[in-house]
Amino acid sequence: MKFAVALLVVGAFGTAGAQEVPRITFSKSFPGSQPAFFLITVERTGAASYNESQDVDNAEKLQIEPRVTSEMFQMAERLDHFNKPLESGMKVANMGVKTLRWEAGGESWETKFNYSTNEDAKLLADRFEGIAECAQTLLELRRSIRHDRLGVNAVVLKIQGLWDAKRLVATGDFLPVLDQVAKDEVYIHMARERAAQIADAIRALSK
Repeated sequence: MKFAVALLVVGAFGTAGAQEVPRITFSKSFPGSQPAFFLITVERTGAASYNESQDVDNAEKLQIEPRVTSEMFQMAERLDHFNKPLESGMKVANMGVKTLRWEAGGESWETKFNYSTNEDAKLLADRFEGIAECAQTLLELRRSIRHDRLGVNAVVLKIQGLWDAKRLVATGDFLPVLDQVAKDEVYIHMARERAAQIADAIRALSK
């Protein structure tokens, strides 16, 4: 059975035969929500991508911090690399179909669930949801910089909220954009000051 499952790797997740670096993939399909679909991959190196479609060319590249990456892969190991069911089977509201996939060394396992009572599954899904929120906020800030200068402050406030809640990841990807806001006087003083403070805090933490 494991051998048969390992061969089922064609589709939105790609072909596993060449996947040497261990990789976790998480997708969530929830029609009616915003976005209705997203897919995240995280490699053991921390290299990651976020995509709201199944077109790989649309993926936003990210670099996840080593501590966060290590925690995620430890959870995947405790979950037997998703080689067992995680669905609770309980009658609960539809919260979106979540798919976890493990790929490494030509092998692949996958499990889907709407709701799980497994604590590691819930924590890992929440971690991926957090990555999605950070990626969406980063993309929103870039769009605001280009098209809505007055809206930049509101997005910087979102970033501040993520930082305060200890949910901001891929901080290295945020730094250049925050620096851009902090140094450009076309943005209001409050946005520039807050962006500079967040950037300083990120750099201080990484020392």
